[in-house]
Amino acid sequence: MTVADEIELLLRREHPDPHHLLGAHARGRRVVVRAYRPDADRVAVLLEDGERGELARVHQGGLFEGELDPELLPAHHRLEVSYPDGLTVELVDPYSFLPTLGELDLHLVMQGRHERLYEKLGARVGESDGVPGTAFAVWAPNARSIAVVGDFNGWDGSLHPMRTLGASGVWELFLPGVEPGAHYKFELRTQDGGVGLKADPVAQASELAPQNASVVFRSAHRWADEEWLRARRASEPLGEPISIYELHLGSWRQGLGYQEAAEQLGAYVRELGFTHVELMPIMEHPFAGSWGYQVTGFFAPTARFGSPDDFRAFVDSLHRQGIGVILDWVPAHFPRDEWALARFDGTALYEHADPRRGAHPDWGTLVFNTARNEVRNFLLASGLLWLSEYHADGLRLDAVASMLYLDYSRRPGEWVPNAHGGREDLDNIAFLRELNEVIHATEPGMISAAEESTSWPGVSRPVYLGGLGFGLKWNMGWMHDTLDYFAIDPVYRQYHHHELTFSMIYAFSENFVLPLSHDEVVHGKGSLLAKMPGDRWQQLANLRALYAYMWAHPGKKLLFMGGELAQEAEWNHDRSLDWHLLDQPGHAGVQRLVRDLNAIYRAEPALYEVDFEPHGFRWLDANDGARNILAFVRLSADGGRALVCICNLSPLPRLHYRAGLPFGGHWSELLNSDSEHYGGSNMGNYGGVEAEENPWQGQPFSAELTLPPLAAVWLAPAR
Repeated sequence: MTVADEIELLLRREHPDPHHLLGAHARGRRVVVRAYRPDADRVAVLLEDGERGELARVHQGGLFEGELDPELLPAHHRLEVSYPDGLTVELVDPYSFLPTLGELDLHLVMQGRHERLYEKLGARVGESDGVPGTAFAVWAPNARSIAVVGDFNGWDGSLHPMRTLGASGVWELFLPGVEPGAHYKFELRTQDGGVGLKADPVAQASELAPQNASVVFRSAHRWADEEWLRARRASEPLGEPISIYELHLGSWRQGLGYQEAAEQLGAYVRELGFTHVELMPIMEHPFAGSWGYQVTGFFAPTARFGSPDDFRAFVDSLHRQGIGVILDWVPAHFPRDEWALARFDGTALYEHADPRRGAHPDWGTLVFNTARNEVRNFLLASGLLWLSEYHADGLRLDAVASMLYLDYSRRPGEWVPNAHGGREDLDNIAFLRELNEVIHATEPGMISAAEESTSWPGVSRPVYLGGLGFGLKWNMGWMHDTLDYFAIDPVYRQYHHHELTFSMIYAFSENFVLPLSHDEVVHGKGSLLAKMPGDRWQQLANLRALYAYMWAHPGKKLLFMGGELAQEAEWNHDRSLDWHLLDQPGHAGVQRLVRDLNAIYRAEPALYEVDFEPHGFRWLDANDGARNILAFVRLSADGGRALVCICNLSPLPRLHYRAGLPFGGHWSELLNSDSEHYGGSNMGNYGGVEAEENPWQGQPFSAELTLPPLAAVWLAPAR
């Protein structure tokens, strides 16, 4: 290709390697320097001897060129550019730098194995050969050309075209002088001649929505949670208490930024005794009504609540208050916004080209093509970023079922079978297994949880045993059956009794979380309180009984914000929780109950040590449907500590109820959800009972109890 050909490509903004034309190049014993400044009058090179080497305009399009003495030319020469209005600027020539990505980086990108992709792609502030600036890199293999545009160049795509780095599909450019806080995008020219501005897929900061430019960012946060991280790495989460407070940060208390939320939320969650918070997606998203589940910035916390370092400070603060942070993460799909990932380089790059695989029929979104190494790498690196760079303690993956099945929400003829003729998405299955293997090896002690609503086997079983490798799985069946039961008028509950007992048929098939999540209090479903039958007293009593039953049932716990207030209205992301309800004794009582449930839960090994094996649970009576009574025992790992839970889910008190007990001696009434402290009628057992040597319900001892109406009672041997 001749120089004239290259100039023509540059002027058409189609040159794949502008560094080959621009900058300094040897010509015999001299050096030719070219610069492209379309609106300039004069361009000169500042030489080592303090003189100026004038460049002549060689093309009316704005290309300047001159031959200079190589001994007078600095390694990274400065250009003096003068404009017709008298403005003169100096800048280091960006076309004087070698690529900022090495061959190993590019190889790992192509193989899908660059676990710290965010350190090489996107906008990386630093130095190149001692010159400060920002290195830009983006993967777009099918683009005709790409330029960096931003507030540092007047959003002029002609000034900073990027070079392609061979078969990797990565385009790169180092821009001296670009500092944190600069706004930028990539101007892509597609093979069909189209031009579009795209936000950086790997940007670590973004503009405040609805603006959507990417923002150059470099963290200055200094972490102070090393003690927390050491303990986490040594932990075994499955055998420890996990009680999760799920929340939407924007509507917990409106108007709080990350740092204010860290103080207020941390104090609140600590007071209530939850071990973790789980944030609905805080990754950048354009539409607030998606609650964060339609992500456009997979590497950037949303700017709605502050900067990325503000979010680091949020996590840091919660850790120092003894609270873990789990993040909702959405690798299943992404929205169609034209400035984001959709048809990023003019082709179906991140998504499948075939709409039978690439378009999600329920959500109007696009589906990631994890068959591509680079897409799989993109998602893997995103997950790792939240764990390593933001110190998150776990990821909860949304909509896993939609990733596992090719026919998810599709009618016959609307999906493509796999290579074996089946409905399983083999690419996504391989990705999920790889993800779980990598994150558990990289971040010991972290939690990975799947929202998976089908009977897919082995979701929370190790990959080496054929599972997907998650640590935990949401128990959607328990959630639906339990809420269906509690919504029934007690007079009819005897006919639905085994909707509650059914959960123990499969309770140990997975490592389950028991979720009462945001999905159950939106879209006309009403709040948890509103689902309960009866008058207000009965509704509150039912809700208290539900929580006491849930906290005693095998499995880790999750409660969506507002549940602890007995929120009356269903959740609305546009307003805060109804904190004023705490002025009413019944609602304040529910909050006190949740606090006490968490305190006892964390203090009693029988409630958390053996959540996932049958030897930690025994039925006392699973079949007393006629009286709406359930009774069971939880046991610690060594069998030396027990907790008996008896639920009377009838509005009638049950007097002289004999319950089997595994040990003799005095049994304390650790919890009674009918206590007046919680807003109940205060029926109970005067703080405890004495076990008699009278075998009952398969146990060697027993005691006669009073069971309050619509309530649960917990008993444990006196310490």
